[in-house]
Amino acid sequence: MIICRCEEVTYHDIVDTVQTYNCSSRETKLRTRAGMGYCGGRTCRNMIDAIISEHTGEETPQQIQLKYQPPVRPITFGSFGGGK
Repeated sequence: MIICRCEEVTYHDIVDTVQTYNCSSRETKLRTRAGMGYCGGRTCRNMIDAIISEHTGEETPQQIQLKYQPPVRPITFGSFGGGK
């Protein structure tokens, strides 16, 4: 089952990484790139944290979390149409 659609990270990838390296939430995301795609983790971040806490037994993550980032930069409509 794919958890992070942007980076195509599966449930198995996340669980395997947590069990192999005994990772925190942040380290798991850095190792698998889960939550680092175009959406910046907006669609999968909570699910990733829940999976990691289920397998590590942590109620709340102990380290600094990865931040949300907007997927695109704002541009003007004039940039699309040539400014007419």
